[in-house]
Amino acid sequence: MYQGGYLEIRDVIATDAKQIAHIYNHYIQSTFISFEEESVSSQEMSARIEHVQRQNYPWIVALHDDEVIGYAYANTWKPRSAYRYTVEVSVYLSHQKAGKGLGTQLYRQLLERLKANRYENAIGSIALPNHASVRLHERLGFSKVGEFVGIGYKFGEKRTVGYWQLDLQSL
Repeated sequence: MYQGGYLEIRDVIATDAKQIAHIYNHYIQSTFISFEEESVSSQEMSARIEHVQRQNYPWIVALHDDEVIGYAYANTWKPRSAYRYTVEVSVYLSHQKAGKGLGTQLYRQLLERLKANRYENAIGSIALPNHASVRLHERLGFSKVGEFVGIGYKFGEKRTVGYWQLDLQSL
């Protein structure tokens, strides 16, 4: 349960793009959690949301006092048809709202929607080290299945990416 008060979770709408970009840009500019290196405009975020929605994947947002404070979505894991029942999932929170149960609540709703839509596997990619994200994924039943060492560069340093998998039918 979210410890920050009343919380509404709903499907994303076009006007959420600006607040979502603001949340995401914090991670681009200040962390290695995202491997993007340039900030994303609200127009670019709007295009990304539309892309996910056109594929009929869920994208949900959490609101507190009408402000988007977190979001979660699914996207294509790999484009080949053999992977059609597997998705990659992501969750991002306003950095001021982390550690209050919001990520768990968002992810649970996203995973339930994916299961209801007959997806079978969810993949979480985590830039390491990231103890909070690892705990979140493992708390929800994900298991670590692999790691690519030093695969990316951010802020002039090599970064490792770990992969966690969840069998959605086990929910």
